[in-house]
Amino acid sequence: MTRTLIRTFFLMLALTGAAAAQSARPTLRGNVTVDSDLVRIGDLVENAGAVADIPIFRAPDLGTTGAVSTDRIIEAISPHQLIDIDTHGLADVVVTRASRAISPQEITATVAQALSRRYGLGTPQNLSLNFDLPVHTLQVEPSATGDLRVRSLAYDPRSGRFDVTLDLPSSLLLQRQPVRFTGAAVETVEAVAVVRPVDRGEVLQASDLTMLRRPKAQASGLTDMNTAVGMAARHQLHPGQPISLADLMKPQIVQRNDTVTMIYEAPGLTLTLRGQAQDTGALGDTIGVLNPQTKRVVQGVISGPDRVSVASTMVHLVENEPQVADAPAAMVPARQE
Repeated sequence: MTRTLIRTFFLMLALTGAAAAQSARPTLRGNVTVDSDLVRIGDLVENAGAVADIPIFRAPDLGTTGAVSTDRIIEAISPHQLIDIDTHGLADVVVTRASRAISPQEITATVAQALSRRYGLGTPQNLSLNFDLPVHTLQVEPSATGDLRVRSLAYDPRSGRFDVTLDLPSSLLLQRQPVRFTGAAVETVEAVAVVRPVDRGEVLQASDLTMLRRPKAQASGLTDMNTAVGMAARHQLHPGQPISLADLMKPQIVQRNDTVTMIYEAPGLTLTLRGQAQDTGALGDTIGVLNPQTKRVVQGVISGPDRVSVASTMVHLVENEPQVADAPAAMVPARQE
């Protein structure tokens, strides 16, 4: 019994040792992210042991990714006596250099804030910056914190040209190599425009309108979308072109030759007659209306679609109209001689 226990103990010990040895075997990693400009053995190989900190390759540029073949890795490691590496059948290893990305939007905002603060060019949101060269994402060390700093800034108010140099105090890379940008800055304002072609006389809805940014020096249009809603186009309107009050008019709700209802109101008296509009007009406009019975044209104010209110002084417009039978005397206007 004792001998059996001893044999079992040593068998388990041997199996444990074999498992430990298997788990401690150097193993190639398939994907690696490094923080420095050097790739070390320990970055590429798990359980690299004493040689883990030995650099063997240069890392890719900040924020970029590269691949190195397994054969090159084994060849580079072999002088350091690390053998029996389990490659898992990998053909290569993908290596990524960690970084902090500074976007073009962040760069643009930094320049706009500096121009606004130092040269009084309005709020940063109202500045349009046109860089001479495309602005690309900056890649700096992942440990670099804080905001971009303006190292130098020059601006010409006459031409709008600027020249700015930026750095980042916590980045050794940008401290050694600050970035410079040149271009032009234009102060802009919002302007109302249509999103589709609009024909003359068409009434504008909120869905027909949008806001554009235009150079302040060229601003002459509407800046409030609500001003245009419900108004009609005086002429054809095109997308991308700011709208001014001169481009709009009140909607024309009566057209020339339309049949309209003429309304006369006085205390205790309301008369309605059919007539023919002699003009085109909008709500509140004064137009002429032909009474087909008397062949007279009277003036009235458009009070609604196909409705014209006639002033009390025009009561004679109903002259020669047939009297309604059994109507109260108060409802029949007196004849004027």
